[in-house]
Amino acid sequence: MKTAFSALPSVDQLLSQPAVMALRERFGHTATVTVLRDLLAELRSALKSQPDTPWDIQQLIARCRARMDAESHNTLRPVFNLTGTVLHTNLGRALLSRQAATAVQAVMETASNLEFDLDSASRGDRDDHIDRLICELTGAEAATVVNNNAAAVFLLLNTIAMRKQVIVSRGELIEIGGAFRIPDIMARAGAKLVEVGTTNRTHAKDYAAAITPRTGLLMKVHPSNYAIQGFTSGVGEAEVAKLAHGHDLPFAVDLGSGTLVDFVALGLPKEPTVQEAIAQGADLVTFSGDKLLGGPQAGIVVGKKELIAKLKRNPLKRALRVDKMTMAALEATLHQYRYPELLTRDMPTLRLLTRPTAEIQKLAERMLPVVQYALSGHAQVEIRPGYSQIGSGSLPVGLLPSACLAITPVIKGRGAGTALKKLADAFRTLPRPVVGRMEEGALLFDLRCLENEAEFMSQMEALTL
Repeated sequence: MKTAFSALPSVDQLLSQPAVMALRERFGHTATVTVLRDLLAELRSALKSQPDTPWDIQQLIARCRARMDAESHNTLRPVFNLTGTVLHTNLGRALLSRQAATAVQAVMETASNLEFDLDSASRGDRDDHIDRLICELTGAEAATVVNNNAAAVFLLLNTIAMRKQVIVSRGELIEIGGAFRIPDIMARAGAKLVEVGTTNRTHAKDYAAAITPRTGLLMKVHPSNYAIQGFTSGVGEAEVAKLAHGHDLPFAVDLGSGTLVDFVALGLPKEPTVQEAIAQGADLVTFSGDKLLGGPQAGIVVGKKELIAKLKRNPLKRALRVDKMTMAALEATLHQYRYPELLTRDMPTLRLLTRPTAEIQKLAERMLPVVQYALSGHAQVEIRPGYSQIGSGSLPVGLLPSACLAITPVIKGRGAGTALKKLADAFRTLPRPVVGRMEEGALLFDLRCLENEAEFMSQMEALTL
């Protein structure tokens, strides 16, 4: 045992090796020494239980290099989203446009006027960078930005309706991903929820009957992630706004995903716009900066100037504010909405949502022989028609025709499920992982969101089955 231990090199001996010197140059002395010590400790432990464990210096160095390479890689990395869900919450939702990414890069690498007024040489407000743009695009008087739409709703309720009652239709008490529920956020914000109507039908008289001296706000919540169909009835925003203002109460609308364009004009299912909510009398409107808007994660509140000012004076506003990178990306994204004819070309979210089915089909036909060759002997590959969904709680019943590569294991019967899982695992271990969906015994790759065809094709040689 002593002989086995004494044969081990010291850390200093390993550090003198040219390959290790290269690692020190790349990762620094401290990190290299830490990994070498860990590897030597692991080898001593192995020798203690099995003295004839094989090893050599080159093997130690190779393990050191491999471990340091692995530890230096970010866990947050690009993937191919071929799930068929365009705005996939687990896969990062909206993709930033080139203009937005460039704007982020610019403010990351240098000082910026985030809270500095260049004209007056005095302290500025970071919301000033987007206030004018949002108001121009929505018709609102003022705007503010926080880190996501949940935060926007929370700030609104805590500022306007703390220790007061908030009237909401029972059919609008939504829950979104992560168990975020309107009743829960209302309680945390210090407001008292008053439910009116029933799940499927609410009338104006229900709102009117619920108003008391303790009422602080009337609110509508857009059910963006579900749809109630059949025997239903709701109250329009204009009617609720008229009722609220008749009692000198503010009226708020939470649009959730939110959009600034007419989706019907783009050939997509109808989605209410922020402009419509403002025009119909909403005093405050909250919506997301990513999702349908196609920008960074953010929560935007637009509305009456005096109410927005109250929100900005709330101490919570500082806790929920966005950083310079989010602000830069959001400003660049909003600028693009000033040129509506170019949106489906330059805005990734809208480009993918409106991608022609014929184009996706041709892509599938080009890819089919390459994927078939890579999976030869392991799986059958064919083109199947399919449907993409918008995702992230947006337009839940709206489906978009698409084309998929359907991969089915050659193994049938009892072992088919295991074989299918191994195929999915193999694609996720590629240099840029590929994420699809399982459906009817096949691994489906919906190609709507695949724009970098060359990169996908090039890594098929690295597929290990």
